[in-house]
Amino acid sequence: MPNLAARMSRAKPSAIMAVADKAKALKAAGRDIISFSIGVPNFLPGDHVYAAVRDALVKDSGQYGSNRGADALLDAFLKHLEQGGLTGYTRKNIATGIGAKHVLYNLAEALLDPGDTIAFAVPYWTTYVDIAEIVDAKMRLMPCPASQDYKLTPAQLDAALPGVKVFLFNNPNNPTGMVYTKAEIAALADVLVKHPDVWIICDDIYNRMVFDGVGYHNFVNARPELRDRVIHVDSLSKTYGMPGWRVGFMAGPEVVAQAFTTLNSNHITNVPEIVTAAAVAALSGPQDVPAQRCAEFQAKRDLVMATMESIPGVVCPRPQGAFYVFPDISCTFGKSHDGAKIGSDVDFCNALLQAKGVACVPGSAFGDPNALRISYTCPTAQLQPGLDRFREFFAELT
Repeated sequence: MPNLAARMSRAKPSAIMAVADKAKALKAAGRDIISFSIGVPNFLPGDHVYAAVRDALVKDSGQYGSNRGADALLDAFLKHLEQGGLTGYTRKNIATGIGAKHVLYNLAEALLDPGDTIAFAVPYWTTYVDIAEIVDAKMRLMPCPASQDYKLTPAQLDAALPGVKVFLFNNPNNPTGMVYTKAEIAALADVLVKHPDVWIICDDIYNRMVFDGVGYHNFVNARPELRDRVIHVDSLSKTYGMPGWRVGFMAGPEVVAQAFTTLNSNHITNVPEIVTAAAVAALSGPQDVPAQRCAEFQAKRDLVMATMESIPGVVCPRPQGAFYVFPDISCTFGKSHDGAKIGSDVDFCNALLQAKGVACVPGSAFGDPNALRISYTCPTAQLQPGLDRFREFFAELT
């Protein structure tokens, strides 16, 4: 049998999905499982989205669409950007893809040659490493532990950027839920201005899920001269409860949007017509569902943090966005639960799942083996019982 391409030796299945699949298998076997693992918002879009889909089905042309995206979808995303404070973009600056993950992969293909270097902070979303390895890019990682609130400092960024082709920035952050303040964004933007040969990809997909009035801020508004190098990435998945619809966007320099569109012509051709109708309706229609869900997630965040703060030894910076917390649980290393020795984050998560039926993702999947990620998007009726089990697990450690 012929060999697979060499790049496949660098491609890895999603660590997050591995945990989710294990939890599903236990649940199917009859276990009472509460999952804090996968980052799906667990709500559906408003009725107007489904009405638009039904109408589009009646009018479906069955034809190929634009590689860049339908004009109506581009215009809807432009308005979405403007509502978030990003103005001055046109259709030529926009391109659409099959979810943010596809958008990030296309951007890696468009911007990185084999051997080029991409820099990003740790903890990181798992796919950043996977994509970099598949396109054979080098990685420059910038560790941001709990002791610095999981946030990148200007000094770290300045030291890391020489020789870097792409800087990838995630705000609000997955897995930590941390949000950079206006002053913190401005300080990082000042550093980026000093490194004119670096592309800047801003993974902004949680930008409408920000709590406590801190707001979402970006490099372009902080330093407009960065506009020619910044590429914003967004999607419908988190804000609108539409992860399965697979719609992602990029906004940036025309040359990047055109390169992205060219790749689409060879990869996906276009976002399907029916999906486009749903996306336009979500972006252009009533925004009450996203606003309501954001408020609910803030309340859930408060419940989770109350538990984290009640457990001796756990360090958990308070997140202000997305729907994750990322507690440092290294205080448990060397302890045991019912004879199961805990020597790592993976040991902890395995023991927690077996003993209490609570599924979390080990922090090593995100580059930090001292922590774990809790996604608190499960139904409210499950959240507190799951947190109670989490607290009980700690109390039973010896």
